[in-house]
Amino acid sequence: MNKKPIFALANQSRLVLKNIIARVAELVDALDSKSSTARCAGSIPAPGTKKRVIKRAKAKFNTLFFFIFILTLFLNRNMFDFQKLEVYKKSKIFHVSCKTLILKYKFDRYVNDQLGRASFSVPLNIAEGSGKFSSKDRKNYFTTARASVFECVAVLDILSDENSISEAELEMLMKNADELSRILYVMIKNLG
Repeated sequence: MNKKPIFALANQSRLVLKNIIARVAELVDALDSKSSTARCAGSIPAPGTKKRVIKRAKAKFNTLFFFIFILTLFLNRNMFDFQKLEVYKKSKIFHVSCKTLILKYKFDRYVNDQLGRASFSVPLNIAEGSGKFSSKDRKNYFTTARASVFECVAVLDILSDENSISEAELEMLMKNADELSRILYVMIKNLG
């Protein structure tokens, strides 16, 4: 989502609330002038009423503006840089494909566990590596992510040899794994 329209909305809300505060101040002025001309008992506002109303209106304005600001943070889903990486997006798709395969065929428990954990490890290591500051740390996490891709390929290869999955499924997953492996390899090499 584009940030500019959200902040434009927040600025418009701020202007509207400023106008409301100004209108409340005018109403308080009108009440002051009516009460001073009427001189009825109990109709004269207490000293500082106008200031109190303005202070309350400003407090409500600040609360509402803070709420709008927090809302813009939640509406902006791409808060982290790794979520913008193409390799991260592809690794999530790869994990979902592996998970779908696991749910479809109901392999042995240890196979489900191994393939599920290995495929889940790929996007997690990419994300964690992206959060590291040193090139060495980033390289280690990207290497681990690539090794997890290899682990998935080994599990899928064995399942294919056992005729537990179709050739079409194997080919599609191998293609995705190969693409992930190549991207991660380039990322690792670029880190030195």
